[in-house]
Amino acid sequence: MAQSVRCCCWLLVLTLVALGITAAVVFVRHKNGGGGVPGSVDPKYAEALAVALQFFQVQKSGKLVKNEIPWRGDSAVDDGQEAGLDLSKGMYDAGDHIKFGFPMAFTATMLSWSVLEYGGAMRAARQRDSALDALRWIMDYLLNAHPSDDELYIQVGDPEADHKCWERPETMSEKRPLTKITAKSPGSDVAAETAAAMAAASLVYKPIDGTYSSSLLRHAEQLFAFADRHRGSYTHTFPKLSAYYNSTTYQDELLWAAGWLFHATGNGSYLSYATGENGQEFADLGNPRYFSWDDKRPGTQVLLSRVSFFASQGSGIEQDSLDGVESYKQTADAVMCILLPDSETAAPRTEGGLLYVADWNSLQHPVASAFLAAVYSDYMLTSGKTELSCGSQTFSPADLRKFAKSQADYVLGENPMKVSYLVGYGDSYPQQVHHRGASIPADVDTGCGGQEWLESPEPNPNVATGALVGGPFRNDSFVDKRDNVMQNEATTYNSALIVGLLSGILSTSPVAQSLS
Repeated sequence: MAQSVRCCCWLLVLTLVALGITAAVVFVRHKNGGGGVPGSVDPKYAEALAVALQFFQVQKSGKLVKNEIPWRGDSAVDDGQEAGLDLSKGMYDAGDHIKFGFPMAFTATMLSWSVLEYGGAMRAARQRDSALDALRWIMDYLLNAHPSDDELYIQVGDPEADHKCWERPETMSEKRPLTKITAKSPGSDVAAETAAAMAAASLVYKPIDGTYSSSLLRHAEQLFAFADRHRGSYTHTFPKLSAYYNSTTYQDELLWAAGWLFHATGNGSYLSYATGENGQEFADLGNPRYFSWDDKRPGTQVLLSRVSFFASQGSGIEQDSLDGVESYKQTADAVMCILLPDSETAAPRTEGGLLYVADWNSLQHPVASAFLAAVYSDYMLTSGKTELSCGSQTFSPADLRKFAKSQADYVLGENPMKVSYLVGYGDSYPQQVHHRGASIPADVDTGCGGQEWLESPEPNPNVATGALVGGPFRNDSFVDKRDNVMQNEATTYNSALIVGLLSGILSTSPVAQSLS
């Protein structure tokens, strides 16, 4: 039965270059007017997308431009000065005031991927400019944080000191020390994630600002070479940081970055990197996992499945690489199978229907997985693949889209608690989000000791609009208390994930045709 579904507004084309030796897999605009969406825009998801994007304005550091958040002001404007750098931009990761480069770079990668796949839908909902504004604020910071080939500043602030204070970012006075990785103090995970962010963003900006795009791509290649040449995890180099964003391994980030660099450059060596010995050693192919800021393997599998879906004979890609890509696609298939609730290999759900992976920040994995499902559904439809095999069962792209929408709907209020976990959307959403700036009145200077506002039983005086909080427990319960960090803290990477998901299910259109 024909289904009206959302297609990719950026399609894959294989372009032969360099005498056919290298093939570029690039995102190109849909032929009907540069990424336009012929289908209708769902007003519910459009409203939710507009709300979600506001959290990036809430999280901005530095001297604000056209500030639309009345309780926010300039902050951390001197960040980076001790190293002669301008690190004032970027975003605070959550309710605190540290700029952690690892999750910030992932946030940027996901914003870029969302714009590349669904920029037309975003434009139709009049939200693409907001997404680009957030992305540029992060990328300006990341570019400045990479002053030389083998040097990347990965953190601003002291998390131990920061977490002892409850204050607004505008009034904080603690020292803001800088942390960097070098050849002697490696951090392949954060360097490779930053490379991925820059490569993905270079694709976004290529038709908008060619000079900026070229700069991003140059830095991306330098950072990938640095990450690969000087291997090591940043939390092994700086053990104290493992208490915050502990990186399980750097291997997945190397493959993730190689995948994005292949798409951005068309250089077949990056695809060979991901499908050759490194892929065989690092990708854990055949074992489906859940996508997150710490584990990029499912994202890489979906990203590289583009090549398998859209490559044609004579594409110029070496057969070994094509065989390796097929292994990525097969694993991506397995990832999709565990996401589908009716599959024999379905992962655990709450009674309310939420994919459940972890107690802490329980919404991250289902939202990230739902985004991948929406993208994969569109890849299948665009390439003419109508069935997904899960053992003895088969499923359609529409089944993947149904799962993606179910997770978004749960987030937006269709859950046993009848609460929207997206702050500012709907009639009932968390009132005591664990967020310092939101919890303290804008005219109050607490110094470091604003604990009374942390402990206050009253709703936050400021609404952290667009915040996606951690979410419910396995029994679908949720406690709206400010000190309930597991459930009630919001993060910028959560916001990037929900922006991607909402953009992916925003509109309906006929199945697009590949331009290959």
